[in-house]
Amino acid sequence: MSFLEALILAIVEGITEFLPVSSTGHMIIASAFMGINENSFVKIFEVSIQFGAILSVVVLYWKRFFQSLDFYYKLLIAFIPAAVIGFLLGDFIDSLLENVWVVASSLLIGGIVLLFVDKWFQSSNEEKVDYKKAVFIGFFQCIAMIPGVSRSAATIIGGMAQGLNRKTAAEFSFFLAVPTMFAASAYKMLKGYKEITTDNLDILLFGNLVAFIVAMLAIKFFISFLTKYGFKVFGWYRIVLGLFLLGLLAMGYDLKII
Repeated sequence: MSFLEALILAIVEGITEFLPVSSTGHMIIASAFMGINENSFVKIFEVSIQFGAILSVVVLYWKRFFQSLDFYYKLLIAFIPAAVIGFLLGDFIDSLLENVWVVASSLLIGGIVLLFVDKWFQSSNEEKVDYKKAVFIGFFQCIAMIPGVSRSAATIIGGMAQGLNRKTAAEFSFFLAVPTMFAASAYKMLKGYKEITTDNLDILLFGNLVAFIVAMLAIKFFISFLTKYGFKVFGWYRIVLGLFLLGLLAMGYDLKII
């Protein structure tokens, strides 16, 4: 992998990780068009740069992470459903990750859902995430184990279904990403740590730095955009992307999930 390829993948990760558009689908497209060969290091790189994205949340909202233990209790109970299901169904979830048809179909169906979210859940002024809402959001996060669904979209919709306004639901989604993505990424990194050497450590650090910077900008943009305009634009975008992927697959393109 070259530094240019690492730069592009890290930018894609930083932009899409916290937007309701599915980072997995975008990684497929980016890697396919650059002709990146699937190998163990590429997989480790993709996992690694998620740490940079996670760090952006901690830096942007650092005061919230030092607010109270109650904050962490809510994140913990919201994290537990995905942790349990991920542990029990890990092999099945991994098998879905190998199926680009699943990703493309999820993008399409999720896009249709986003077109109607703003009508289904009228924006309110509710800004308090209690324990009941945290658990509910945690179960919604489990839906995102289906590749292409988008963890961000699932958890934000889960929050809005509990009466939270868009901004509060989105921010809690970001906070919940920290333990969820950290646990999943750390587990995969531990399994493949032998792929990290002094020869490729620099490209991993570079990718994390780029993902960190881009994710910070993406989060700021998303909060502002979502508050003003809602989900419809993201819905149409997902529909177009899903149809595009389905079209490529129908034409026989061999797309890989890196």
